[in-house]
Amino acid sequence: MIKCVAIDDEPIALSIIQEYCNRYGGIELKCFTSPIAGMDHIKETKPDIVFLDIEMNSHNGVTLAKELPEGTCLIFTTAYANYALDGFNVDAVDFLHKPIFYPRFEKAMAKAGIFIQHKDPEPSARCITLKADHKNVVVNLNDVIVIEAMDNYVKIFRKDMPTVVPQITMKEIEAMLPEDCFVRIHRSFIISIPFIEKFSNRTVYLHNFPRPIPAGRKYITAFNNLNNIIQTK
Repeated sequence: MIKCVAIDDEPIALSIIQEYCNRYGGIELKCFTSPIAGMDHIKETKPDIVFLDIEMNSHNGVTLAKELPEGTCLIFTTAYANYALDGFNVDAVDFLHKPIFYPRFEKAMAKAGIFIQHKDPEPSARCITLKADHKNVVVNLNDVIVIEAMDNYVKIFRKDMPTVVPQITMKEIEAMLPEDCFVRIHRSFIISIPFIEKFSNRTVYLHNFPRPIPAGRKYITAFNNLNNIIQTK
């Protein structure tokens, strides 16, 4: 879940951002019409993304941006295009000009995703965004136990979370996964190495998963290498 905060003294503007976040999916948003309350919340919770209006009645967003916690992904929202240069001078990731339309919001979120990934590439922060049920779903790879092929879809089983079924092929999703955490041992299965409980006789047993996963003949080398992989962890 991507944690976001939006600060704007216009409630209608906040409602639009809230609508877009709901439509995009995988976002937890807190909205504030008070810049002071919003900044206090940001400093306390350190969200992933901040949507910040520039021209507000009592405060200037560019000035407030200088007080954001280091590493905050900042997206400015404003009706005044002449502030764009000021926005980028404080390292804003993007600048959304009001009225904001959803396709432009999606592009800003794509930029934000790249920023977040590059800022903290450690395994604890690894996430991918997939399209499922006509909306974007952010999947934390730490939660993924196993991925199973289903024609042009895959079924992603996660620990203590609902299954996600995005329209993507095994080949495509395999290319998105870090090789140090995932291994394909069957044409229909990619398993998470941290969830391996035990393996023997070309069968892998995973924590928090009810059935064993077979190793396909084509992937027997990867299966035989599991012991070496686990020992290096």
